Amino acid sequence: MILLIDAHALLWALGPQVELADDARRALVDPANEVLVSAASVWEIAIKRALGKLRAPQGIGAAVEALGFSILPITGADAEHAGALPPHHRDPFDRMLVAQAMRLDATIVSRDRAFDRYGTPILRA
Repeated sequence: MILLIDAHALLWALGPQVELADDARRALVDPANEVLVSAASVWEIAIKRALGKLRAPQGIGAAVEALGFSILPITGADAEHAGALPPHHRDPFDRMLVAQAMRLDATIVSRDRAFDRYGTPILRA
């Protein structure tokens, strides 16, 4: 299964993981699953950290790779698709996740219920 992890779930995975639901925690460490982190999520974390809205470690990219996850680049097609999605979710970073999940047939790992209206598979974080 391809898992595309939302920014908050990524931060929980980088920490003691007490916030992650058991099913999500198991799925993220299952070697049968490919875990991806969108470049949009890395960007979102960096922006919010710089604005003082979020405490997150420096070097998110290296931390992602240390977990065995891969960073998913944003393609032009992803950008166009995200821009054309209905605004069920007002967060452009999360709409990018939806576009990428649709392209890859991936499951989004998140607690954000706003993803539900897009019809993409969700694994509750």
